[in-house]
Amino acid sequence: MARKTFFCVDAHTCGNPVRLVAGGGPNLVGKNMSEKRQHFLREFDWIRRGLMFEPRGHDMMSGSILFPPHDPDNDFSILFIETSGCLPMCGHGTIGTVTIALEEGLITPKIPGLIKMEAPAGLVTITYQQTGKKVDWVKITNVKSYLAASDLTIECPELGLLTFDVAYGGNFYAIIDPQTNFSGVHNFTANKIVQLSLILRNRINKKYPNTFVHPEDPTIAGVSHMLWTGEPLDAKSSGRNAVFYGDKAIDRSPCGTGTSARMAQLHAKGKLGLGETFVHESFIGSTFIGRVEATTTIGAYEAIVPSIQGWAQVTGYNNIIIDDDDPYAHGFQVL
Repeated sequence: MARKTFFCVDAHTCGNPVRLVAGGGPNLVGKNMSEKRQHFLREFDWIRRGLMFEPRGHDMMSGSILFPPHDPDNDFSILFIETSGCLPMCGHGTIGTVTIALEEGLITPKIPGLIKMEAPAGLVTITYQQTGKKVDWVKITNVKSYLAASDLTIECPELGLLTFDVAYGGNFYAIIDPQTNFSGVHNFTANKIVQLSLILRNRINKKYPNTFVHPEDPTIAGVSHMLWTGEPLDAKSSGRNAVFYGDKAIDRSPCGTGTSARMAQLHAKGKLGLGETFVHESFIGSTFIGRVEATTTIGAYEAIVPSIQGWAQVTGYNNIIIDDDDPYAHGFQVL
């Protein structure tokens, strides 16, 4: 029987978990992290399932594994693992991972205060503030983000016909703003959002097949997240969202790639200007500070370069065992 031990450092970013696999990760083959992501999915996805799902994880669990950079000018590469799969990019995961890695001495940036990180979705630059050992905040300048489609429609159980946009911020998001049949996320429970999101995501991908494909990386395709918007809890915030991912998870953080997608949507519709700040609330009220840093293009699309700033807190250390002798070695879900 095979028995594998993983050393993990756990944290949360603005309320959402991050589990960094600091020891025991696999050796992956590929000339970049997009290729290595595909290798992981082919041969090592049992690691993701074992560490993220019950009984070692839970429905909201997400994590990461660090690798050496492919370009020596960069600091490290990253693979994101969570209950929803191996994401091309994860904003809250990056903030949590960088916080852990700096505080635990797992990385030493080539330039103090600046990190260049290779994600499957592309190069991400990161700045941070550190007081002593403690990382106060992390700011990521994310991959190019854009509005992929607008004013699409889908039939929703209980609510009726809904209009939505699809935007990319490292993952593809179906964004549902308040409208006649949806009064806003502030009037819905997390349980109801999960119920509706699981159905809607399936219906959207079925109704619009092969519609949402990254113009530079065809392995990034399809709506993976639902983003519902509404009134913020704090009047000083710009907006509030509930992001659905996996099979029944609501992001406890404001969601970094979701915030990027949201800003790309708003910018494309003339509602958020270059250099403007966007304070984004999560479902539980924690916030990220977003900003449109630059405008650009990606393929045939107008795009933005977004930044997201947030914080994370290390919560503990785990030596986690996955043993083939365990009937639940590779995890399970109770739907």
